[in-house]
Amino acid sequence: MKPVLGNAAARAHFLDRHLLLGPPSGPGRGEPLAEVIRALGFVQVDSVNTVARAHDLILWSRRQQYRPEALLKLLRQRAVFEHWTHDASVVPIQFYPHWRLKFARDRAHMDRRWPKWRREGYAHRFDAVLDQIAAHGPVTSADVGEGEERGGAGWWNWHPSKTALEYLWRSGELAVADRVGFRKVYDLTERVIPEQVLAWHPTEEESVDWAMSAALERLGFGTSGELRAFFDIVTPEEAKRWCAGALAQGRVEEVEIELADGTRRRCYAVPGLADAPAPAAGQRVRILSPFDPALRDRARAERLFGFSYRIEIVVPEPKRRYGYYVFPVLEGLRPVGRIDMKRDGEILAVRAYWPERGGSLGVGREARLVSELERVARLAGCARVDFAEGWRR
Repeated sequence: MKPVLGNAAARAHFLDRHLLLGPPSGPGRGEPLAEVIRALGFVQVDSVNTVARAHDLILWSRRQQYRPEALLKLLRQRAVFEHWTHDASVVPIQFYPHWRLKFARDRAHMDRRWPKWRREGYAHRFDAVLDQIAAHGPVTSADVGEGEERGGAGWWNWHPSKTALEYLWRSGELAVADRVGFRKVYDLTERVIPEQVLAWHPTEEESVDWAMSAALERLGFGTSGELRAFFDIVTPEEAKRWCAGALAQGRVEEVEIELADGTRRRCYAVPGLADAPAPAAGQRVRILSPFDPALRDRARAERLFGFSYRIEIVVPEPKRRYGYYVFPVLEGLRPVGRIDMKRDGEILAVRAYWPERGGSLGVGREARLVSELERVARLAGCARVDFAEGWRR
């Protein structure tokens, strides 16, 4: 009979590994911040800035002394690098050697798909872009492609040299050296990534083993598909083989995870997890980024927490159920609602709070939510929080 991990315990172990149970105190810069990113595995980067950018809110949720310039400093110090997991992310520099496998696989994917998706001519710009950077130093997309027709903002309509930059970055020949505003600054990889990091060339097997082991350590439990998707480096077939081999070797065990609806899902887990004491959770209210690592896998979050979350940015306004960019609200072990808010000059304007079942605003919960909103306001550079009439839904 497989060990069973109850739903509350499963939530507790999962959220604890995502640094969302303990107090969000401690230094928010330098090595302590780099350690937070290593513990999470990566932090997704996103440009939407209605209150704070996703990466900033993710890190602030764990260390509320954090301010945005601290992450940029880590990038400039080469403690982290930018590349893709499931999406554009900041990744610990120690993980870079394993990204060589991702570079190769991304290159093969781009060679198959991009000729159909992108404007023509980008492949003819590879050498010119590399030569320009080698001779004249780092560039942004605005610095390349002189005389090329600039299309719209969509990725499918980039000018050829911008597409060449992205291709060369995704395939590992370029790296992000800096950010100016939110614009990436590209340079030759050997001028960005430290020499000692570039010196290690793990085998494909080593990188597959690392990616799956590191994912399991950060998730605590998961199916082969959930573990594979964490870094999005290995293939589904490789993930299944790894799980079978790790199970035979005693490196993982099979457990039954109780889901929010009371059903069970068979997963691979860190050995002994089902018997380990569940970490304690308080009643602190936290406002999370829509791209928070704990909610990134929307299907897993819905199964584990009973919380269905979708971003409605691309949904026409009359058809939105909640709002353009709505923030999940976590209390202890469960999402209790979602909040629509926006920075408006020096005001953090709260438009609406929608409770989940059992998440209505009693006196205590509302006080904790307002306290957290005041802290978010400080991160956003706002002087006060204003609430719209009828904001409690």
